[in-house]
Amino acid sequence: METELIGDGRTPEEPEDDASVPGFHKIGPYRVLQQLGEGGMGVVHLALDGRGKAVAVKVLRPHVADDPDARARLAREVETLGRVRSPRVAPVFDADLEADQPYIVTRYVPGPSLDAKVRDDGPLGPDELLRLARGLTEALAAIHEVGVVHRDLKPGNVLLLDGDPVVIDFGIAHVAEASRMTMTGLVMGTPGYLSPEIVEGADVGPETDWWAWAATLVHASTGRPPFGRGGMEAVLARVCRGDADLRDVDPGLAPLLHAALDPDPARRPRSPEVLTALEAYAQGRPVTEALPSRSRVMPTQQPAGSTRVLPAEQAAPPARPQTDPWGGPVHPAYQAVPPPAPRPAPAPLQPRPGSSAWPMPGPDRQGDPRIGRARRSDVLAAALAALVALTAVAPLVALTVGILFSLVARTVDRSMTATVMRRHRQGVRRSDTAMAVAASPWHVVMAALATLLAMIFPLVVGGCATVAVAVLQSLVDGFGVRLGSPLPLAAGGLVAALVGWFGPASPSLRRGSRSLARGATPSSPMRWAVVGVLVGIALLLVGAILVDGLDVSWWPLAESPLPDATELPGR
Repeated sequence: METELIGDGRTPEEPEDDASVPGFHKIGPYRVLQQLGEGGMGVVHLALDGRGKAVAVKVLRPHVADDPDARARLAREVETLGRVRSPRVAPVFDADLEADQPYIVTRYVPGPSLDAKVRDDGPLGPDELLRLARGLTEALAAIHEVGVVHRDLKPGNVLLLDGDPVVIDFGIAHVAEASRMTMTGLVMGTPGYLSPEIVEGADVGPETDWWAWAATLVHASTGRPPFGRGGMEAVLARVCRGDADLRDVDPGLAPLLHAALDPDPARRPRSPEVLTALEAYAQGRPVTEALPSRSRVMPTQQPAGSTRVLPAEQAAPPARPQTDPWGGPVHPAYQAVPPPAPRPAPAPLQPRPGSSAWPMPGPDRQGDPRIGRARRSDVLAAALAALVALTAVAPLVALTVGILFSLVARTVDRSMTATVMRRHRQGVRRSDTAMAVAASPWHVVMAALATLLAMIFPLVVGGCATVAVAVLQSLVDGFGVRLGSPLPLAAGGLVAALVGWFGPASPSLRRGSRSLARGATPSSPMRWAVVGVLVGIALLLVGAILVDGLDVSWWPLAESPLPDATELPGR
């Protein structure tokens, strides 16, 4: 399918050099009529080409136009959009990245965004929701077909044209097999619509977009954010737990959305399974019959007041014309399984005469270092081993080290995340470093509060583990319950560390810890050296306990605060 333009199937045409309209300013050869919207990195205008056809012109803001990263992001968006062919995805027509004001020209979609529609008119009805689900499914199928992952699908990036969705904004789309750029301005996207793997800095794939597909449908059907409101850290924690608000979601569709919002990408339904489940929903059949067994089961009790399941005769897709209003062929609103065979790769878009080719290479791994970077799990595992061994010989020192590490990690994460979100709203600025330094005391205070609250549950569970192991040890050696001996202390320290790593409010700790590990081991030799040192410390401490009978030190206290066996109740 050829890219289409409102009014006909032709691409925009440059006006003659002497063509001008008094009262209108121009961006390149396009006459600007009005501003349509804006974001942290750019402004979108409604404009006319040389034949008077409406187009959308996206321009970088003046304060970021000179930033190579911003231009690289624009080039990435153009290259990505040029690979996708679908009426459900806004195509790109033109681009000029060498201009004083770099811009791209895309199809103008004269309709509201999904979030504006829901805000103004309330949640979508069953028929509208099914139409939205099918349209977004078609869009994602076309996007994934060319090896692209959108990564930022959300209500604000979905425009509605006569009830059908059109996906826009590929600013952080990821091309499979290509090196990641992870542009700073968009790497965090919008909290509440970021998949758990993006939050954790893991690899992304098509499952990431199906997660966002489900989150977008939850918002459309309830009018509420899928993971609630509140502070960013609280929202991201709900995302990582899979704690979605599915109240008021149609019970017939809820199991599919619940499965697609699973925190584990491996358990989410794939494209064919989503298509089959949608077909079942449209026919009034249970969607669970199309879901994979790996997907989690929905709770049997549905919330009161949910919308009823669509009967088959109501859910049948309406007949659609074979040509769209712009003269191009319409893709079917719904595809049966299996997906269609891949189309031939579309020819790349050509730059305007006189300008250089727009797919500029972008620098690797710029911006937020958390996405797509090494996770340094081996370094962190070695650090855990050293900390557990230290707990066995100096528990209070180990506790202090653990608390300080958590504080620093959470501070780093809050500072980096705040910078990324500020750049998402305002673009990259020279004042970013100064702003980060000025805000650091606040980040330290908030990280300290988060650390104090987050350590309560791990310490309780770790204490229980210490008691349990001490009791088991007493049954084996017959020397009584010794809470302050190395083995129970090490077991309690290990359990407490694992609960803190995976338990409540842990995403910030994990992200910050990995950032610290990457900063401390920038190269492979340094990484293995640090791992060797940490493992060596752990082995030395264990050897001192086993061979030399090293006593437990309760420094800075003079003696153990734990009761002896004779002091335990009932003895």
